[in-house]
Amino acid sequence: MAVCARLCGVGPSRGCRRRQQRRGPAETAAADSEPDTDPEEERIEAGAAALSGAGGGRSAGPSSPPRCSLLELPPELLVEIFGSLPGTDLPSLAQVCTKFRRILHTDTIWRRRCREEYGVCENLRKLEITGVSCRDVYAKRINPRVKSGRFMKILPDYEHMEYRDVYTCLLHRYRHILGLWQPDIGPYGGLLNVVVDGFFIIGWMYLPPHDPHVDDPMRFKPLFRIHLMERKSATVECMYGHRGPHNGHIQIMKKDEFSTKCNQTDHHRMSGGRQEEFRTWLREEWGRTLEDIFHEHMQELILMKFIYTSQYDNCLTYRRIYLPPSHPDDLIRPGLFKGTYGSHGLEIVMLSFHGKHARGTKITGDPNIPAGQQTVEIDLRYRIQLPDVESLRDFSELSRIVLEVGEQVRQEQQQEGGPEDSEGEPRPGPVQPHAEPPAEQGREPGDGGALAAAEQPVQSGQGQPFVLPVGVSSRNEDYPRTCRMCFYGTGLIAGHGFTSPERTPGVFVLFDEDRFGFIWLELKSFSLYSRIQATFRNADSPSPQAFEEMLKNIQSLTS
Repeated sequence: MAVCARLCGVGPSRGCRRRQQRRGPAETAAADSEPDTDPEEERIEAGAAALSGAGGGRSAGPSSPPRCSLLELPPELLVEIFGSLPGTDLPSLAQVCTKFRRILHTDTIWRRRCREEYGVCENLRKLEITGVSCRDVYAKRINPRVKSGRFMKILPDYEHMEYRDVYTCLLHRYRHILGLWQPDIGPYGGLLNVVVDGFFIIGWMYLPPHDPHVDDPMRFKPLFRIHLMERKSATVECMYGHRGPHNGHIQIMKKDEFSTKCNQTDHHRMSGGRQEEFRTWLREEWGRTLEDIFHEHMQELILMKFIYTSQYDNCLTYRRIYLPPSHPDDLIRPGLFKGTYGSHGLEIVMLSFHGKHARGTKITGDPNIPAGQQTVEIDLRYRIQLPDVESLRDFSELSRIVLEVGEQVRQEQQQEGGPEDSEGEPRPGPVQPHAEPPAEQGREPGDGGALAAAEQPVQSGQGQPFVLPVGVSSRNEDYPRTCRMCFYGTGLIAGHGFTSPERTPGVFVLFDEDRFGFIWLELKSFSLYSRIQATFRNADSPSPQAFEEMLKNIQSLTS
């Protein structure tokens, strides 16, 4: 059995094939003369045979089928069996006997676990991708300003690395930080996606496109990476700045929280001082120079954000966030959207559905409404029928319709006597399917004008022409000219520093599956939102209750 195992590449030593090729004739002969089984295997097989014999004594005759021990299976079959088991079960399996322990040294098993559990598709033994070495691919992917020759010197020696080390010392050890996270950067927040990228674990910071191009794809930059520099030793490197990777540290505080620290912050500095750092940051953040921004208030907001965010030097604490759970009755698929917020630029908002309401929660924020706060709430019970295009151009007509619906919402809340929060809105309840509004006694269909139209049940309808009323400002004039339906909603506004927050009425405009808008009546402003077209792994909420708890946690940090 042991001879067969060695021929199949699962001998008693690690890297058996290559090492056996380096053996001398005497060592090879000595190895071939070893017994086929070790004492542990013989003891297990003897126990199995005794148990089989005892069972045979109780049976009626020789018709009972012969029993085969797991130890009698050929090594290549055991490799296939062990490779289908979860990686967390393999260490316990290795303690069964010496034969199992030897077989579990087979790199094929661990390669399969890396691929199926963490999506690692690269081959350690064939680091060539269309004629470009895998090291050069990572050099260009992580930081194109760093020359490949210099970068390759600090990359690990893959030829002597094993998938077992990749799984146990890298992927399994740091599995708790995979997924979506929100950094604690005061009111600004952020969106970090930690993924397995080849033989690296990389933290990508997702950034909205440059204002006001809301339909453009997201931008992203690496903040840190983890990989095996030496065997069984994971290395954490900070990627912040423009001088290449340097020494960093990650501390996992608890399951849903971790922190990063840069140990060489001098790598973040630029030779031209703070002015050069600010100009570089401005080009990356806004895609323009300060001279191109003529609005004085916007200049102040941009400078304030640079001063506030740059003081962290990539030493941040992150808290886990989940994608909202979906339900077949949802108006559209929930998820992450990027939206326009006036002088603050584009921000990331999470749209989620909670029974008869939909909510937009800020993942990134600003000094007025910080990250974690609920920026808009839509009451799906009250659909608003927009007037014709010519009447819609009149802001007073739209305002009259919305305020009329808002007054009925307020009266019904008083009659129901439901619990309210500090801002006068009903407190969020548990996630439940959509419910249609209860019919009111004494009201006939067709009575009430706009109110009757507002109480139509939530249903998909034909597209209707849409245009912004005169006097309503929009950062992006390239908004859709047809919409599917509109609903009554409220938007959160506040002064600088989140002072005097209040909810004001507005109109939620659904354009299609991937775009919606919100008209802020008091501000006479329009925000356009577009879905973030990205696939996020390890980001699904384990339960609706866990998602609700997450929303409360991120909101409490900035309340």
